[in-house]
Amino acid sequence: MKTLVVAEKPSVGRDIARVLKCGGKGDGFLFSDEYIVSWAVGHLVTLYDPEDYNKELKKWRVDTLPIIPENIKTKAIYSTKKQFDILKKLMNGKDISYIICATDSGREGELIFRYIYNLVKCKKSFKRLWISSMTDSAIKDGFNNLKDGSEYDNLYISAKCRSEADWLVGINASRAFTLKYNTLLSIGRVQTPTLAILVQRQKEINEFVPKTYWEVIGVFDGYKSTWIDIKENDSKIFDREKALKIVEEVRGKQGVVVSVENKENRQLPPLLYDLTELQRDCNKKYSFSAKQTLSIAQDLYEKRKLITYPRTDSRYLSDDMIPKIKSTLNKINLVEQYKSFSDYILNLKKLPLGKRIIDNSKITDHHAIIPTDIKINISSLSDDEFKVYDLIVRRFMAVFYPQYVYNTTKIITAVDIHNFITKGTSILEKGWTVLNIQGKNDKKEDILPNVKKGDIVTNESAESVEKKTLPPKMYNEAMLLSAMGNAGRFVEDEELKEQLKDSGLGTPATRAAIIERLLQVGYVFRNGKNIIPTDKGMKLIDVVPPELKSPETTGRWEKGLTSVSKGKMDDKKFMGSIVRYVNYIVEQSKISVKNVVFPAENVKSKKGGKKFDSLGKCPKCGDGEIVENSKSFYCTNWQRGCKFSLWKNNVQVYGKMLDKKDARELLKNRKLLSVDMVLPQTQEKCTGDIILKDDNSGLVEIVNLKRK
Repeated sequence: MKTLVVAEKPSVGRDIARVLKCGGKGDGFLFSDEYIVSWAVGHLVTLYDPEDYNKELKKWRVDTLPIIPENIKTKAIYSTKKQFDILKKLMNGKDISYIICATDSGREGELIFRYIYNLVKCKKSFKRLWISSMTDSAIKDGFNNLKDGSEYDNLYISAKCRSEADWLVGINASRAFTLKYNTLLSIGRVQTPTLAILVQRQKEINEFVPKTYWEVIGVFDGYKSTWIDIKENDSKIFDREKALKIVEEVRGKQGVVVSVENKENRQLPPLLYDLTELQRDCNKKYSFSAKQTLSIAQDLYEKRKLITYPRTDSRYLSDDMIPKIKSTLNKINLVEQYKSFSDYILNLKKLPLGKRIIDNSKITDHHAIIPTDIKINISSLSDDEFKVYDLIVRRFMAVFYPQYVYNTTKIITAVDIHNFITKGTSILEKGWTVLNIQGKNDKKEDILPNVKKGDIVTNESAESVEKKTLPPKMYNEAMLLSAMGNAGRFVEDEELKEQLKDSGLGTPATRAAIIERLLQVGYVFRNGKNIIPTDKGMKLIDVVPPELKSPETTGRWEKGLTSVSKGKMDDKKFMGSIVRYVNYIVEQSKISVKNVVFPAENVKSKKGGKKFDSLGKCPKCGDGEIVENSKSFYCTNWQRGCKFSLWKNNVQVYGKMLDKKDARELLKNRKLLSVDMVLPQTQEKCTGDIILKDDNSGLVEIVNLKRK
């Protein structure tokens, strides 16, 4: 009799097989006298489509909604059915005594295995391999400490609830609002509230009206100072005449140092990385997308075996990791560029293993992301792999370093009734900042002159500087990940805010996919680091009911799923709330009366070809028709070599995406006049003309820009 090991993907299966010395090769598995190691290819099983329950449901009709099957069923995915059939035969084979689940140690990995196990109707007992790194020693330790599969039943139940909830909400809401507005609308339990966050910020930017203000800057005996209203603690002056008057009243006059305040500040090292924090730092420092960071981290975990499990939401280590810490530091110490830092830590009499590093109570499925204790060959890493690995190594070492200590100085200088403020910083102890890592409050040294209270100083110069108030910042991926990670911040009710402080939109492992989905369906686009909603995305949030776009609702669900995984909530209670919600959403779609028109979608003709809506004759070849796809307006003669293409994002830096109406006008008159836009640098509202270039390439230019 043999033991069957089921991994999540072939590469992981091969690593496990190597450690277990499985040298034999079969079709879709490896084996030895004791083990057979096989694998999934990610998900091999999916939920039924509506038409699998009833063929009539293939056609989208309002009278068939809501679609709520009594029992949600699963089926094998067609494209990977061969590997599913291999596992089915192996799992039910008479020579298999029991099974080891070796899929990823998390909610989704548990779901992948259980869906397969249940669909093949396997009745054999199984154990769980639960590891946090893919090193040989970690795999061996895991096999020596297998858990009973039943210990993870609640994790599976929560994963199943998540899967079925997403299906019920997605299928019903997407069909209901697509039918209501006669355009294909993708709506999701998590993606729609995420989009709502972006849309709300864009509305704030669109409605923002910049105000002109002035600051008065003075120089006193060599140090620069800014006029301030002490009572309001504000340096902005919205009256130009008042600013000029202050300049006249202080220029060349003597003043007195009213106060000098020195304050010592201490900043603790940042916590270890979880996935969200790693994605945020990679976006800020290297402009990596969340998806890109996750992919690189997964390779560093699976293929390079240099970091621990990356899909974690914890920033702490468990006490059983303590013996590994020194071993990991010794391996890091072998790398020349880290040696001086690791030497410092290894020479400490005792490692500072306080609650900011070791805390079992703040670990769920996995501990924080840290380097593994294997020998490192830095030169073998790609440039991007090194960037991510380097951040993780430096953050790991930083937690053992002392605090960053700096002194802040605030000088108030008075000239008659006018007060001026000067701020400066001097570094006392660099502490963990010597590692040159991402920090929240890194201070630049700005040493001030040695003045004391009562000193008489002379104003050398004074001037008023015109400035403008700035709109709220657009969300970049780092900011959006932070917002998704804390649904409670968007809730006004203080009690509920506290309840939701640890809840978020999605999980660290799924947030990258949610952002990519919003891009894929055309609800948002990237502009440099910024993520900006499209006209379609803005309109969608206008038409859906508040509950469907509320981070509060989704935060409650994520909190509920966590409770299910801990055995604190019954899954039937959770799914009952989802069913009630779906019924509500379908009813809301029927009574919605918002007068919103979405761009028409291209539809297929009865013969199967595309029925195109021509926007006019092609200005380049003069023969083809200009039609629309998801990204541009192009010529139907493209296969014959016509290169005309009017890209929708031609002027996106000005906050404008070209739509079908714009394209018609440009093709007819070659210009759009007095278009509402924003200035790329300041986001100030403006108008401008969009002109189609004479070379008929489809490129445009902006002229006659005027601030509103």
